[in-house]
Amino acid sequence: MDKNKIVTSNYSKKRLFIGLLTGSYLTLALIAALMWRISVPGLREIAEVLPLVSGAVLLVFFCLVGLGIAGLIAAAAGLPFFPSVLRRTTGLVNLLFPLVVFFGRLCGFRRRQIESSFVSVSNKIFHRMKIKVPADRLLVVTPHCLQLDTCPHKITRDPMNCKRCGRCDIAALVTMAEEMGFHFFVVTGGTLARQTVQKIRPKAVLAIACERDLTSGIQDVYPLPAVGVMNLRPNGPCFNTHVDLEEFRRELENLIILPEKRTEETAGKNG
Repeated sequence: MDKNKIVTSNYSKKRLFIGLLTGSYLTLALIAALMWRISVPGLREIAEVLPLVSGAVLLVFFCLVGLGIAGLIAAAAGLPFFPSVLRRTTGLVNLLFPLVVFFGRLCGFRRRQIESSFVSVSNKIFHRMKIKVPADRLLVVTPHCLQLDTCPHKITRDPMNCKRCGRCDIAALVTMAEEMGFHFFVVTGGTLARQTVQKIRPKAVLAIACERDLTSGIQDVYPLPAVGVMNLRPNGPCFNTHVDLEEFRRELENLIILPEKRTEETAGKNG
């Protein structure tokens, strides 16, 4: 596939969530302004200065939120941004996500489209933050549907039980985990994934899953940095899924400090 088409597609995907987030923010601001205007007579009866104070508080709040969303848009578009503002905006986006989904459905978009766009924006922001962690502080989690459904070997919680027959992608991921040294777990759902995060206490998470699970997972582990790789579903959802191993390896190399690089950095500091 043409690289320019891929870039354009990814940009269009990010634009969906950013557009819905902006629209949700403006709608919320308009509703707040109307409610304030309606409540002015009642507030004035309580205290003459109360309408002014409440209006100022609302104005400052929505200005700060708008600044954060502007920073998010700048980061997603590849423009300069303030990292400290962006970190706080990420948490705000998680809170606004249900409103974004509601607004998106009113505009005719399916939830899966919105979740896919959210993951794309989240990944872009993570990449712009240029966060890297040692391989042994990275947790990689995948859904159990990545394993061939006829496989008799139980790999949930312990993927090293994989016999590496090569009939599914688990074998390749286990091999990468051994070569690079990251933590790798296969989970059956969000509860086990959260338990694994609490047990390992990583500095970053790389997850393979569908749009829904990636969206909820990224939000659940916040403020822990998390990157999502969408699984491939040639047989339908939750059944004999796959992962683009090249894309996965690219995300790994963007995330971890490779051993040779760590050695060079240490040597440079000592020198």
